[in-house]
Amino acid sequence: MNSTRAQAYGRVVKTLEDLAESKLHAEEMQTVREAADALFFCEDLNGDPSAEHALAGLYELLDRLVESERVQVETAERLTADVEACGPFASVV
Repeated sequence: MNSTRAQAYGRVVKTLEDLAESKLHAEEMQTVREAADALFFCEDLNGDPSAEHALAGLYELLDRLVESERVQVETAERLTADVEACGPFASVV
């Protein structure tokens, strides 16, 4: 973990707070949290099937939310980038 990953995690939490009342259901928020948590504590995405699974769940959720027009594309892209930045590949960039 490093400060870049911690800052990304903070942005995810803030986005969830912003979307909580108007856009996301509790189980959808949980999917996002699980992905951010899994990546935040992951050291190697390729060696962590639970993190890979959580990230795949996030992608599926955000695709559904964009398709149903419950979330704007820009919001989904920003949330995806922030969750991904919680992971170990954030320090490589």
